[in-house]
Amino acid sequence: MLLSACALPAAPPAPRVAAADAVTRLRWIDRVTWGANVATLEEVDAMGLAPWLGRQLHPGAARLPPAVQARIDAMRITTTPPDALAAELDAQRRAIDTLPDEARLPARQAYQRALDDLARESRQRFAWRALYSPHQLQEQMTWFWMNHFNVSTRKGEVRALVGDYEEHAVRPHALGRFRDLLGTTLRHPAMLRYLDNAQNANGRLNENYARELMELHTLGVGGGYSQGDVQELARVLTGAGIAPAAADAPAPAVRPALRGDYVRQGRFEFNPNRHDYGTKTFLGRPITRRGPGEIDEALDRLARAPATARFVSTRLATWFVADAPPPALVARMSAAFERSDGDIVAVLTAMFESAEFADSLGTRFSDPVHYAIGSVRLVNDTRVIASVDPLLGWIARMGEPVYGHETPDGHPLTRDAWASAGQMATRFEIARAIAADANVSLAESPVVRILLPRFAAPTRAALAQARSPREWNTLMLAAPEHMNR
Repeated sequence: MLLSACALPAAPPAPRVAAADAVTRLRWIDRVTWGANVATLEEVDAMGLAPWLGRQLHPGAARLPPAVQARIDAMRITTTPPDALAAELDAQRRAIDTLPDEARLPARQAYQRALDDLARESRQRFAWRALYSPHQLQEQMTWFWMNHFNVSTRKGEVRALVGDYEEHAVRPHALGRFRDLLGTTLRHPAMLRYLDNAQNANGRLNENYARELMELHTLGVGGGYSQGDVQELARVLTGAGIAPAAADAPAPAVRPALRGDYVRQGRFEFNPNRHDYGTKTFLGRPITRRGPGEIDEALDRLARAPATARFVSTRLATWFVADAPPPALVARMSAAFERSDGDIVAVLTAMFESAEFADSLGTRFSDPVHYAIGSVRLVNDTRVIASVDPLLGWIARMGEPVYGHETPDGHPLTRDAWASAGQMATRFEIARAIAADANVSLAESPVVRILLPRFAAPTRAALAQARSPREWNTLMLAAPEHMNR
């Protein structure tokens, strides 16, 4: 029996975009996804660019290839609830102190290996999804926000937390509201540990998170805040920390007048004993709420500040359009941000519908993550590779290790960070490694056939001199034109 018209799923809103020729469609794919391949080209040609982009902006549940999903399902970060995992690791850490001296070193090494294993699984899950998820824009935006709200696995127990941080603090809101991202990242133990707010308390103020929250996450440098605002926000954030890992750990003893302010949500804890209840003035206005409500009031103020709209829009335009994005484009994206109360899809739609975005297609230099993932997607299409560990190794070798940037500013977004002579030499070696694993000749790929006539004459001449399909593939993946998206 046929479904009635009313039972069919409604098509998501489609941006007003068009691509009249195959080259332009491919360049759209290269920019919106982690890299063009034949399967995505066929999907866009069948649906049309605008409806396909609408699906990317409004994704449903992702259906990964069964072999990929099985790998993710078998990971410990999938099979063990995060609170149970935290309790298990905490017990393992505490048990070390009870061991005799000769047993402590092996026990510490086992504990560190357990943390490393969890970080490795998190990186692998990212790579599998980036390669094979049909919701490629969601995968790009998850990476973008993980970089924007950066935490580093090079800091202690963040290795055990980063997978849950991506899965529950960032991914659900990657195409949602910016204010929600602010709230979920603030309340996650990965961020609280990484930027030291777990140590921020009344009488022992730690300004690290407050400073980065304004400088890197919201207002940006020159966003109109002062050192006094940093101190006041740090006071607002006193008491926001990490609950004990054990689920049955008792709540701290809080005097009766403040017991209603105690909050425990998963590993997030607001402890009134550590909070500064004094009056506060933030960004020129008094904080009117009390206790944990102060945090939400401050985040609301930050999320709705015009400086935040400009800063976030500039970062998005830098990621997608140009190292120095056109001011007029940033202004329109900022207006969409303010008009929609920080709706990320509205901001992206304003960008996608712009002439500046269309004019930039094919000119954006690929950072290491884009280069490596895009090359593997081009060579393998929908074929599931045996392991993503070589891919992750190539990305780290090029200087952009997944979840491994030590400082809070995240990996750089601009060409000058990645276009050195040494980087290009490394990319040639990686191109050779990817080509060695290929079971197809890229010369026969419909994607390459469409783009090849647009390559410069020296590139085409070099390809013509290739003595084998493997050499042809290597030269193609190392070509200057393949470095851009």
